[in-house]
Amino acid sequence: MYDPIRASDAVIARLRALHPSLIDLTTGRVERLLAALGHPERRLPPVIHVAGTNGKGSTVAFMRAIAEAAGLRVHVITSPHLVRFAERIRLAGTLITDEQISDLITRIETANAGQPISFFEFTTVLAFQAFAETPADLCLVEVGLGGRFDATNIFDSPSVSVITPVDYDHLEMLGPELSRIAWEKAGIIKAGCPVIVARQMEEGEAVILAEAETLKAPLSLMGRDFDAWDGNGRLLVQLGDRLLDLPRPSLMGAHQFANAGLAVAALAALKDPRIDDEACARGVASAVWPARFQRLTAGPLAEAARARGADLWLDGGHNPHAGVALAEAAGGLVGRDPRPLVLITAMFARKDARGFFSPFAPLRPRVIATSFDSETAAKAGDICEAASAAGLEAEMAANVTEALDRALSVDGPAPHVLICGGLHFAGEVLAMSRETWPA
Repeated sequence: MYDPIRASDAVIARLRALHPSLIDLTTGRVERLLAALGHPERRLPPVIHVAGTNGKGSTVAFMRAIAEAAGLRVHVITSPHLVRFAERIRLAGTLITDEQISDLITRIETANAGQPISFFEFTTVLAFQAFAETPADLCLVEVGLGGRFDATNIFDSPSVSVITPVDYDHLEMLGPELSRIAWEKAGIIKAGCPVIVARQMEEGEAVILAEAETLKAPLSLMGRDFDAWDGNGRLLVQLGDRLLDLPRPSLMGAHQFANAGLAVAALAALKDPRIDDEACARGVASAVWPARFQRLTAGPLAEAARARGADLWLDGGHNPHAGVALAEAAGGLVGRDPRPLVLITAMFARKDARGFFSPFAPLRPRVIATSFDSETAAKAGDICEAASAAGLEAEMAANVTEALDRALSVDGPAPHVLICGGLHFAGEVLAMSRETWPA
């Protein structure tokens, strides 16, 4: 597994040294440490727990923006971070500070008393302890991997469980069958607690519905019990007999209409009168989530693109389902402004690169394959082969800077350039300039 701690994160260097980054799909060690700390997870505001393959982060971003527009103080834990560890934990609306992290590490290490625990487990406990010590109105918890045995899955009665689209990813740990992956995600459903579910493929949907029925958890399924769609550029959300006419989501791509609609439905399940139509409108229109079809306008790469007259975009999508959404968003971009499209791509070797590229085939983009700083990054040559197998023209570059130079050094109209392939790669791009660090 890649090391999720960057060298600039000196405040948690000792945490990385003491605990492995390998994911351990159990909850026992987290439960033990939480008990040693006096069960901070039992002292949290209402919890919305979010699992799924794609769209988790965007859905959480929409929920946070809506809730904050309603005046709520919101705790959030997400993963992975892009540039700094602190991005993972937001306390009542503000990123956790290095000083708070350092203090919590010391106290939690003492409580752990040298017992085995992984990096992600420790991070989860640290977040819950921080949440318990800071007043807030709502807590948004994103699953790290899977769901059933994820370190975050320690809530007996979350206020709402949310399952975003389930697809093929992390097959080495969760798969290979879609039904097995869906079973893992459905593990966050709890007896009697409402669950809001995005549109799913038939095989995964059946597993999720069966889990909810077994646990007698009230389930609302997008497309059956509620819906969300693009109505002439506005987000329309149907919740029973209530129709919300909301602004276009701030995050680009047709798939963000579904993510924003899912967020609205999840918050509606809280039945909090503060979260009204006006808050939904302001939140949907203002949500921010870096590296999700993000327009890059600052930093050295953006400056180079601007000098050539090109536009530069960044997305962390890395699996076939994300490829479909990203190709659709890129297609909309080219449809509005018919200039050439160039993909600069790097990803982990374990990812299905051909499956990621296949949805782009109708757009015929030029692909420039590169790599990033990880022992498990795919070789640029292997990415080229995958792109070629998907019917795309591909070449190699040593790094993202050289790749952009190649993308821009062609005759003809300045291209649309999309840097994509994974969140770790996207994080390296954002880390190149302090101006592009997520805040």
